[in-house]
Amino acid sequence: MTSYPTPAFTRPALAPGLIGAIVLLAGLALLDNDSAYFWIRTVVAVLALIVCVFAWQAKQWWWLIALAPIVIVWNPVWPTAFHGQGWAAAQFVAALVFVAAGIRIKVRNPEDRNRR
Repeated sequence: MTSYPTPAFTRPALAPGLIGAIVLLAGLALLDNDSAYFWIRTVVAVLALIVCVFAWQAKQWWWLIALAPIVIVWNPVWPTAFHGQGWAAAQFVAALVFVAAGIRIKVRNPEDRNRR
C-alpha cells in the first residue's frame, strides 16, 4: 500500500480521444487516396464508438449527440461521399470533439482511498 493519494476521478476516454484526434489530423494527408482513407475511417469509427461507451458509462449522455454523428459519417461500411473544404473542416471539428470528450468525460474512481 502506498501513501500517495489516488485520484478521485479517472478519464477513461482520454487515450482513445487523443488517438482519434491524431488519426483524424493524420488522415488529412490521405483524403484523396480512397483505399488508404478506408483505414482512417475504420479507426475513427471504432474510436468514436469506444468514447461513446465511456460517455455512457460515465452517465454523460450529451456527448453522444456529438459522437454518434462521427460514428455515422466516418462509417467504413456505408461510406459517405464528402469531398472538398467542408470535409477537411469536418475532420478538424471531429478532432476537437474527440479531444473535448476525452478531457471532459470523467468517472469516479472506485479505488479512491482519500474518500472519507
